[in-house]
Amino acid sequence: MTEHPSWTQLETVALHAGQEPDALTGAVVPPIYQVSTYAQDGVGGLRGGYEYSRSANPTRDALQDCLAALEDPFRASAGTTRGLAFASGLAAEDTLLRALCAPGDHVVIPDDAYGGTYRLFARVLGRWGLEHTPARLTDPEAVAAAVVPGRTKVVWVETPTNPLLRVADIAALADVAHAAGALLVVDNTFASPYLQQPLLLGADVVVHSTTKYLGGHSDVVGGALVARDPEIAESLAYHQNAMGAVAGPFDAWLVLRGIKTLAVRMDRHCTNARRVVAMLAEHPKVTEVLYPGLEGHDGHDVAAKQMRDYGGMVSFRVVGGEEAAVAVCDRARLFTLGESLGGVESLIEHPGRMTHASAAGSPLEVPADLVRLSVGLEHVDDLLADLEQALG
Repeated sequence: MTEHPSWTQLETVALHAGQEPDALTGAVVPPIYQVSTYAQDGVGGLRGGYEYSRSANPTRDALQDCLAALEDPFRASAGTTRGLAFASGLAAEDTLLRALCAPGDHVVIPDDAYGGTYRLFARVLGRWGLEHTPARLTDPEAVAAAVVPGRTKVVWVETPTNPLLRVADIAALADVAHAAGALLVVDNTFASPYLQQPLLLGADVVVHSTTKYLGGHSDVVGGALVARDPEIAESLAYHQNAMGAVAGPFDAWLVLRGIKTLAVRMDRHCTNARRVVAMLAEHPKVTEVLYPGLEGHDGHDVAAKQMRDYGGMVSFRVVGGEEAAVAVCDRARLFTLGESLGGVESLIEHPGRMTHASAAGSPLEVPADLVRLSVGLEHVDDLLADLEQALG
């Protein structure tokens, strides 16, 4: 990465980090290097360090440099912090865990983790021999109690969590993890680097589903890891190549395109979400609103300390239980009934039957009367009107 020590503001980093004009043509957007292999200048003579696109690709490199700079601009500029792009968020998670852990090791996970992450731990890596313990991550003492001395290698954090929007104190949990000789890994998907930079708060590795806010347009699937320690980063890069679940060049290009508008999109997501939350909090059919921006939210003070704003994700519970929650999702029209989140369009879903169905019957099962919103960029008055009619 070219050093740009004056680039410390995320809006500038998102537009320029890793994206210098093309040396050949002057193109201001990185080209899509849709190529599998590269001509070598003699046996072992790699031209620009490229030999095969699973190992390295210029478009993916541009995205990886940008991701590192978004999470840790100073260390990324110095070449210390490193980003890695993957075919999906779960591919990034799987690669990280196999790189950092071995059969017989132990991980502490959130007691309301994303359903896909829980499935990876419980039904895939559990068969490989990796053990896990769910803990309430809003309570550092509970996390410390869940640690298995000598065996816990990772404390896995989502903040805000999906879908209950609990907020973990990243700095406090970094202390807990490091005291146990473990690494702190933070899934920063819900917040995005615009709202929160976990590496600056003591985390060792950040995880993203770049499908969500980073891509931002519901047109690409991808994942990312960003690590601040060179040895950890090198191990992750080795496993990225060895396991092969890399982001393709066009997918990398789409994520880079989305990142350019991350700041302005996140501002609008947050503004619209605040209006939605205010309406839901007063609605007679709503029993509880889960949003870190509410002053009565258990994690409000921590979120105010470590986040720029409170995000575009909102969850709420309704009168009438599971069937009423499903009916709200079915009646919505402007809010599209669908999984995923973080796109420009607003989405609504029933976590218990959709994104978190894999956690049913486990300690991570979500409330049946819960509805989750990804508040998009439409005019907020139209969003409010749609929720009013959906709530009946």
